[in-house]
Amino acid sequence: MDLALPLWFEIGALVGLTLILVADLLIVFKRPHVPSMREASLWVAFYVGLALVFALLMLLLADAEHAGQFLAGWLTEYSLSIDNLFVFIIIMARFQVPRKYQQEVLMVGVIIALVLRGIFILLGAQLIENFSWIFYIFGAFLLYTAVHQAIAKEPDEDEAENGFIRLLRKRMRISPSFDGSKLRTRVDGRKIFTPMLIVLLAIGTTDLVFALDSIPAIFGITTSPFIVFTANVFALMGLRQLYFLLGGLIERLDYLKYGIAFILFFIGVKLVLHALHTNEVGFINGGNGVEWAPEIGTWTSLGVIVGSMAVATVASLIKASHDARKRGHTLAEEIPELVEE
Repeated sequence: MDLALPLWFEIGALVGLTLILVADLLIVFKRPHVPSMREASLWVAFYVGLALVFALLMLLLADAEHAGQFLAGWLTEYSLSIDNLFVFIIIMARFQVPRKYQQEVLMVGVIIALVLRGIFILLGAQLIENFSWIFYIFGAFLLYTAVHQAIAKEPDEDEAENGFIRLLRKRMRISPSFDGSKLRTRVDGRKIFTPMLIVLLAIGTTDLVFALDSIPAIFGITTSPFIVFTANVFALMGLRQLYFLLGGLIERLDYLKYGIAFILFFIGVKLVLHALHTNEVGFINGGNGVEWAPEIGTWTSLGVIVGSMAVATVASLIKASHDARKRGHTLAEEIPELVEE
């Protein structure tokens, strides 16, 4: 029988994660700068280590199933967040955000993402509790998303502005240049908005789109709102530092989207099988569960997620190195961010 996580642990974890995020936010806004490779690496290692310690505490306080669900959910959200980073890079380039202030933009983007995902998690948990057939919807949506992810062309800088952003540009007067990290500035004696507002809105709407993918995906791993939310928090906390750590390398991970697409497809299949196994829909098998539909375990899911990302990343790096050699360079020479200044 599975053991439940102690209430004090859940409350303490949420309080602790909130304090870490607030501290991170204060550091970013009090000292805007471009982090070095060493600084970014240390922060990423810190957050990854923190997630692993969190999983270990779950193992000790509850059982291996809880720990496995958290690890699988965290890695799923982390892989989807890396895909998120690619779009963030396009947005930063499109609006020519000064590197000094990109940390602030990313931190605000993380906060927006957490708020949006928190809302979707609450909605998803209520839907699952009241309508078991929602797993069919989630599964079908992830299968569609996986196919779209695999065949869709890469977005370019011109696509960084969605219809909402273009509408704002028409309706509002925007200054031609940034004024630090300010949202408003004074031009010719009048207070007007800076491009920073448009950037933050572009990041926010991007977060909304990615939340629609990621929340059904993690509910395919676990139905615990606490594990779903904490997995999202841990995945997003290191996102800002990962942006500076990977830099131009992200654009060279050509096969990453296929790894992510495979993960989404796998979880979509898992959700459909779970829906069949616990079926209550009248026109399917007379409203009874389909006995032949297998349940895919948490540790199998974890293995598929890790394997997919490992294969996609290694294949991408091999291709990127091969392409760089064809141009007479090494991969590090073509990506200055990989070399510590």
